[in-house]
Amino acid sequence: MPESLKHLIHAGTVDAAAHHLARACPDFDARRFRRLASQGLEALEFKARARHVCSALEATLPSDFAASCDAIEAALAPVRGDEALSALYERDDGLSGWVVWPLSEYVARRGLDAPKRSLVALHAMTKRFSAEWALRPFIEHHPALTFETLTRWTRDPSEHVRRLVSEGSRPRLPWGQQLKSLIADPSPTLPLLERLQDDESEYVRRSVANHLNDIAKDHPDRVADWLERHLPDAPAPRRALLRHACRTLVKRGDRRVLEAFGLGRPFAGETVLKISPRRIGLGEAVTLSLVLRTRAKRAQTLVIDYAVHHVKANGETSPKVFKGWNVTLTPGETRTLAKRHAIKPITTRTYHPGRHLVDVRINGKVCAEGRFELEI
Repeated sequence: MPESLKHLIHAGTVDAAAHHLARACPDFDARRFRRLASQGLEALEFKARARHVCSALEATLPSDFAASCDAIEAALAPVRGDEALSALYERDDGLSGWVVWPLSEYVARRGLDAPKRSLVALHAMTKRFSAEWALRPFIEHHPALTFETLTRWTRDPSEHVRRLVSEGSRPRLPWGQQLKSLIADPSPTLPLLERLQDDESEYVRRSVANHLNDIAKDHPDRVADWLERHLPDAPAPRRALLRHACRTLVKRGDRRVLEAFGLGRPFAGETVLKISPRRIGLGEAVTLSLVLRTRAKRAQTLVIDYAVHHVKANGETSPKVFKGWNVTLTPGETRTLAKRHAIKPITTRTYHPGRHLVDVRINGKVCAEGRFELEI
């Protein structure tokens, strides 16, 4: 987790929650909440901070769950109608932005015995900050009610609510609990995605694409079927959605997906890959230089990705595919492409020294290889 991200939930977040909850609920013990929520907060990482503040809410909000939901909803900032969730921030007129995450977590923890009231609260909160993580326990414990509600929400006036339908039900949502039943069988969400794939909001459509990409990791044939059914004569926004939804399958070289996008033919020509420098340290970068010489007598549309085979602790390697280029070559054309690839520390990977293979994949087929040495 990047160091700066955890500071989105901080002492000011606690003060804002205390102030607006006390305004909405005179019996709320704001002083005790501040003490409990602030104690040890700075030592915690991001998700742990949200959970810590949620625990303080559990200790101080009314014992009656419906009354707590009433107080939370009254403390929220007014909906103006022009909010982009990516730009939400703390406001003086009510709770909005990251401060709402612990509130939605509270509903997920305390509201499973009152799912109808909980879903009403999440509907309100997701218009101030996404309730995608809090929705998941209700899918797991009350699937019939939740999917009935989500179906209704696909026609909600708020794009944030419509996005929640797709994002909150993703089988493999980042930072969220995996929905193992939907990993095994994604059928319950497919009618929702069909209703939303032509949504007027790009924000909603992008969530649908990410949801379909989740499904593709476990059920590639289901997504290939979807593509073959929905790509022909698709308007431009849907074509873009489907291309993004199939990115994992394109990287894997899935034959049906490549053929649906007109990328089924292998590259007719020669490829030369050069990597420089040949030896780098952690935090440095290599430059990939790829020369393409086509022998085709007609234009070729190419999707070019590359895989870095990272060395593991036991000396084996694990490939990670990265986006390269989308190009169209005219008959007889020679073109040189270049990309800088950095080997920088990240929280999701531990690097090990050794020779790293890089392979270039054109329309799903490996066409060139090279190597560099990583020193640590």
